[in-house]
Parts: sequence; C-alpha cells; structure tokens
Amino acid sequence: MRPRTYPRLPFPTIPLRINGIIIEEYIIPPAMKRQVLEQVYPFRPTPSLDAEYYDLHSERRFRVHQFRVTREDGFNCLVSPYYEDGGGTVIDWVPADEIQD
Repeated sequence: MRPRTYPRLPFPTIPLRINGIIIEEYIIPPAMKRQVLEQVYPFRPTPSLDAEYYDLHSERRFRVHQFRVTREDGFNCLVSPYYEDGGGTVIDWVPADEIQD
C-alpha cells in the first residue's frame, strides 16, 4: 500500500536544505497568506495573521503572517519562520501571551 500524499499547493517552490536534506518551500504571495493558512492550519480556530506566536524549538516570537509552508514526503507542512534553526512546525507554536519570559 502506498503512503497517502496530499495535493500540492498551486505555488512555485524553491529548494531548502534542512539538516542536509533538500525539501521544497512554497513561495506564497502575501495576498494569498490568509487563504493558505485557512487551508493548512490543522486546528480551530485559525489565528489572525497578526497574532503573535512563540516557536518552542527556536525559542523565538513571530507574527503568524511570517509562516512558511514546505513540501516534505508528500505533505504540506506549516512551519515557523525559524524552521531552519529548530525545526518548529505548527504543533510547536504557542500563543506568545502564554509564554513567560
């Protein structure tokens, strides 16, 4: 049985090297960010693009509109803007107001 894959997003990609492995990163126009976030965000409710979140892996704050989407092993992965630093995917995001400095 073949593993399940998900449809590609309709955007061009560029190669991205993570831990010596080449994956793809979608180039998403700013005007399409909200639509893409609604499509790939796995939880509800979907946060505002202006919401501030914290990447647990890189230990850094970011605004949701800075998200990136990669294509890995047949999946579209929603990742933080610091993905290369710590590998933080959407499951590693916490609303920034829940983090104590």
